[in-house]
Amino acid sequence: MTRPIKAAVVAIAGIAVGAVAMSAQRPAPVGATMTHELHFAHLAAAGEPHAAHALMALNAVALQAAPQNMSLPADDAGAVERLAQSPRKGEFVTINVNGTPMRTWVVRPQGQGPAPVVLVIQEIFGLSDWIRGVADQVAAEGFIAVAPDLLAGRGANGGDSTSFTNQKEMMQAHFALPAAEIVTKLKAAREYGLKLPNANGKSATVGFCFGGSQSFLMAIEEPSLNAAVVYYGAAPTDAPGGGRGAPFVPTDRMTNIKAPVLGLYGGLKEDPGIGAGIAPTQEKMKQFGKTYEVRIFEGAAHGFLRAQTGNNGANMKASQEAWPLTVNWIKKYAS
Repeated sequence: MTRPIKAAVVAIAGIAVGAVAMSAQRPAPVGATMTHELHFAHLAAAGEPHAAHALMALNAVALQAAPQNMSLPADDAGAVERLAQSPRKGEFVTINVNGTPMRTWVVRPQGQGPAPVVLVIQEIFGLSDWIRGVADQVAAEGFIAVAPDLLAGRGANGGDSTSFTNQKEMMQAHFALPAAEIVTKLKAAREYGLKLPNANGKSATVGFCFGGSQSFLMAIEEPSLNAAVVYYGAAPTDAPGGGRGAPFVPTDRMTNIKAPVLGLYGGLKEDPGIGAGIAPTQEKMKQFGKTYEVRIFEGAAHGFLRAQTGNNGANMKASQEAWPLTVNWIKKYAS
C-alpha cells in the first residue's frame, strides 16, 4: 500500500504561489545545492502550472478528512479508509510495456454487464492511495477502472512509484517523463482494459493535474478514445519549454481529436497558471470543430477533488458538481 500524501492547505494557495515566485527570483548562494524546492520554484515562476502544485504539496499541512459521501471519491485524507471498506475487489496487475513491467491498479464494477474502460491518470504523486480510491469510485459508477503507474521503470533499480524514497524525488520524476513514454504506457493500459471480459469496447480517460494534461494528450494521440475528462490540467502545447513565460498556445495537433473533452477547473484567481490557458484552448478547439465543454468553479483551488475540505467550502461545492458531470460525460459518450 502506498503512503497517503498530505492534502495541501489550498485556502492559502495565492500566498503560496506568490512565495514561489519570490523564491525563484532570489538567486541561490554561490556553491548552493539546487534543492527540489528551489527547482520547483523556478519552474513555477517560469509558468509550469503543476510545479506550483508540487511546491504547495511539499509544504502541506494535513486537512481534516471530508465526511463520507459515497457519491464522491474520498478525498486524500479519507482514501485509505474508503478503500478498506470498499465492496469491490481492486487488484494490482502487471502490464508489460516494451519490456518494462508496469504495475496497474484495476477495479471492476460489481455488475456483470458490459462496461466502458476508464483510464484513471495520476497526479504528480505517483500511483497513490488517493488515485486508487478514485479508481474504486469510478468502478462504483459502473465502469472498469484502470490506473497505471506512469513511473514504472523510473524509480531506483527500474522501480515504480513504490521505489522512491521521498515525495520530492517522485514529483521531479514526473516532470522528466517524456510525452511519448506516457502515451505508450497509457495506450498499453487501455489495451489491457479493453481485453477484459466485461469491457464493452469503448474507453475514456480521467486525469488530475499532471494527469489532466495527459488525459487531454490521450484525446490527441488515441483516435479510438470515446471521451476524455480533464481536471485542472493544461492542454498540450508545442511551444518550447511547454510555453512557459509566454502566452499559452495550444497545439495544432488538436485537429486529431475525436473524443469529446470535458474540462473541470478551479477558479481563475485561485489557479491562474491553469486558468490562463483555458480561453486559448476553447478558441483552438472551436476552430477545429471539436467538442470541449468547460466548467470553472470560482473560489475552488487547483486539486479541489483531492482536498475537498479546503478553500472555505468552495472545494467541496466544486467536487459535488464536478463528479456527477464526470460520470455523466463518460456514460453519454462511452456507454
